[in-house]
Amino acid sequence: MTNPVLFKTLESVNDKKIAVATLNSEKSLNALSLEMVELLYSQLVSWQDDDSIAIVMLEGAGEKAFCAGGDVVQLYNAAKEAGSGNVAQDVETFFAKEYKLDHLIHVYKKPILLWGHGIVMGGGLGLLAGASHRVVTEKSRIAMPEITIGLYPDVGGSHFLNKMPDGCGLFLGLTGASINAADAKYVQLADHFVSADQKQTLVEELLLINWGNTVALNRQKLTDLLKTFEDNSKSQKPVGNIAKFVDFMTALNNCDSANSAIVDILDFKTDDKWFNKAQASLAHGSPLSAKLIFKQIKEGQSLTLASAFRMELGLSVKCASDGDFPEGVRALLIDKDNSPSWKYATIHDVPDDVVDSFFVSIWDAKSHPLNSL
Repeated sequence: MTNPVLFKTLESVNDKKIAVATLNSEKSLNALSLEMVELLYSQLVSWQDDDSIAIVMLEGAGEKAFCAGGDVVQLYNAAKEAGSGNVAQDVETFFAKEYKLDHLIHVYKKPILLWGHGIVMGGGLGLLAGASHRVVTEKSRIAMPEITIGLYPDVGGSHFLNKMPDGCGLFLGLTGASINAADAKYVQLADHFVSADQKQTLVEELLLINWGNTVALNRQKLTDLLKTFEDNSKSQKPVGNIAKFVDFMTALNNCDSANSAIVDILDFKTDDKWFNKAQASLAHGSPLSAKLIFKQIKEGQSLTLASAFRMELGLSVKCASDGDFPEGVRALLIDKDNSPSWKYATIHDVPDDVVDSFFVSIWDAKSHPLNSL
């Protein structure tokens, strides 16, 4: 048995160390299992309390992916066993622990350099979003494609989608569109672009820095080093897609209902292949999820980070018990017929009261699994 997460420390030129965590499930594109989440959380807490650790680096094994998402097949099996209308304890446990890990990364007391190379989707984006130093490469492919499996952009999406330029978060959430490194920087999901072939040199340079005990100074030292590598990588940076549609995104942000936003996206006329693919994904996705996503992003505008995760936990367990999540996973990953039978045929068939019911917490404040955030 190979360890699902590998941990090591590297000695720098002084008495400080670089801690490295590697998601180690290359065959599954480093998809997050419950065991991986638990191992990461425990080790990050330990490193945060270790005065010898200056910074932490998170990476994925192999060249294809940092992390392609959560292990949704595992969640599907739990939801099916519980039966429709019932909350599966395994589903609640996984999402609660995953969101605690994501929240820890957001509030971590030391710099975290996240190497976002290759596929970064779903749960992988939850890890990336909160890191202090988010690095993308020419091979980065980032998306929150949950609408295709009857879910919604969770793992803090209620928070980070609202930090994007007007309309961009709503568009990416509704369409699950895949974005590259240039797009990621434009929508503030990444801080630095570094070409993939510079990784080993970057690690070697990290070990030559005279790290100290002051977190702010260590953050600045890491930022300065990454800026140098970014300057040397400019020629390999891809051309972005989303900035070309800034006027459309701004107009989309002014939509006052889910139906109008969704119709505006689907009816937009363009021969741009990237935008057309996004339209197709929305058209094929769960109508219930689409309505949930619109309300999620609107609700998220007024929530703290911790409150956003608490809201999302309720949404996630309800998507598994009462939503389209089991059917979406079945169609895409179990039977692979790519023909989901959604609960509602179109967005116009989804009752507003059903959407609203997903946002009513099944816990009170004291019993909420994330009340400690």
